[in-house]
Amino acid sequence: MTADDDLHWMQYALQLADKAEQSGEIPVGAVLVKDGVVLGEGWNQSIQLNDPSAHAEMIAIRQAAEKIGNYRLIDCTLYVTLEPCAMCAGLLVHSRVKRLVFGAKDAKTGAAGSVLDIVRHPVLNHQLDVLDGPLAQQCADKLSEFFRRRRAEQKALKQQEKQQSVEEGQFKR
Repeated sequence: MTADDDLHWMQYALQLADKAEQSGEIPVGAVLVKDGVVLGEGWNQSIQLNDPSAHAEMIAIRQAAEKIGNYRLIDCTLYVTLEPCAMCAGLLVHSRVKRLVFGAKDAKTGAAGSVLDIVRHPVLNHQLDVLDGPLAQQCADKLSEFFRRRRAEQKALKQQEKQQSVEEGQFKR
């Protein structure tokens, strides 16, 4: 894979993150590629599916494994907009993904070097090649803007509820 390939697939993952955001999910997208061909893609759907495991990486890996008819995804690269959590990092190890490319680091739950390094842990039976940083700022900005907007919406909702409560109290007198 070249640096241009990495940028192309990270841009694709960002487009998938937009799908998550459009449905009210945390905007994370992932695409699994082998020899320039998409085997699986996903975006966060935990809220929609009521499934805590419905992370972008999990969905992309499941789709790819089903497509090729094998749980081992040898010689594949996963592109994801946010550093995988421990659950997803473990999945990458178990599925034998060769390479992980991610955009933004996750200082709270990142398991590819930030908090833990599951994907390169020397005791495990498989380690991944990891590249972090392609489109990192774009990926981080997308997440920051999402959470900024979500906090503003929650604040506005609380103010609206407070105002309704005050108005209801005035009518009861």
